[in-house]
Amino acid sequence: MKTAIIHEWLVTQAGAESVLQSIYQLYPGDLFTLFHDPDGLRDTPWEHVPVRTSMLQRLPLGKKHHRAFLPLFPMAIEQFDLREYPLIISSSYAVAKGILNASDQLHICYCHSPMRYVWDLTFEYLEAAGLVGGIKSFLVRAIFHYIRLWDAIASLRVNEFVANSHYIANRINKCYNRSATVIYPPVDVDRFSISDRRENYFITASRLVPYKRLDLIIRAFNQLGLPLVIIGGGPSLNALKKIAGPTITLTGHLAEPAMVSYLRSARAFVFAAEEDFGIVNVEAQACGIPVIAYGRGGVLETVMPEKTGLFYYRQDVPSIVDAVQKFLKIETTFDPITIRANAERFPRSRFEKEFKTFVDNAWDKFPYKRE
Repeated sequence: MKTAIIHEWLVTQAGAESVLQSIYQLYPGDLFTLFHDPDGLRDTPWEHVPVRTSMLQRLPLGKKHHRAFLPLFPMAIEQFDLREYPLIISSSYAVAKGILNASDQLHICYCHSPMRYVWDLTFEYLEAAGLVGGIKSFLVRAIFHYIRLWDAIASLRVNEFVANSHYIANRINKCYNRSATVIYPPVDVDRFSISDRRENYFITASRLVPYKRLDLIIRAFNQLGLPLVIIGGGPSLNALKKIAGPTITLTGHLAEPAMVSYLRSARAFVFAAEEDFGIVNVEAQACGIPVIAYGRGGVLETVMPEKTGLFYYRQDVPSIVDAVQKFLKIETTFDPITIRANAERFPRSRFEKEFKTFVDNAWDKFPYKRE
């Protein structure tokens, strides 16, 4: 059947784009996105895939600073004319699920997360942006209020929700009063392997943005005096460099082979965000290294306490310090083979089998499909 696939923006290859890759392979239809940056997609599966973009693509700085146009996202996503597509699949962590569709079109949404910044992390984002008070804060809060109203209405346009974790399924129920089927995202575990050599450093990797709370990890390791490698780029890079002590190394963005090499040789992976699923935590385990993580969110579904990692339950520096010190006492009890086996629960083949079964069954049961 003719299929439309919707994704918010296609500007880099990250976890959501890895999910999109499998969806596109299963249902190779027409791909729609608000923003498309070909320069950021070189040497990725999207380099030569035709993409249909929104009117926002033509705005100055749109490709590089797309988040600045948040107030225009709802209107822009509604301008895609999808009347010719019986099946619509959205890969959504913002507004992709809000496309307009008719009653005889089946719309399945793979929801990475309801928009964090307008729902349960609003105050954290305002604090991180320095918008606790004042006229700018008032304007941003008004925009968030409008987006919340639109987002709740847009959720009604989805026939079937799929969540990337039970944690997100609960958030979908909380925000939209909708149930969701859980299908864990794909992890390319075969790209990783256990190393016979461990070096004396801890590691973390993510996009350098405020909600990842890398500042807490840096301050904890400044206090501990232990070597820490931070892999990733993003808007917080310069701010993090200013607080990093002599034992902290910020590499910036690395090509995949270099990142994998760092992961394989680390003592443990440290994570401080409340993440929806956390693909990078699974990738670390695929290298046989334990994960020390903040014990909220999707990580509770991917890390086995005391077997493949440790949790701490307060998002602050003392809790990270305590967790690392506990790890140092029991480090030799972690078995790399057991850790690797846990990661092998999430291969790409499992995702593709489960997602195709779900979509095909939903289509078979859909009572209003076109003849």
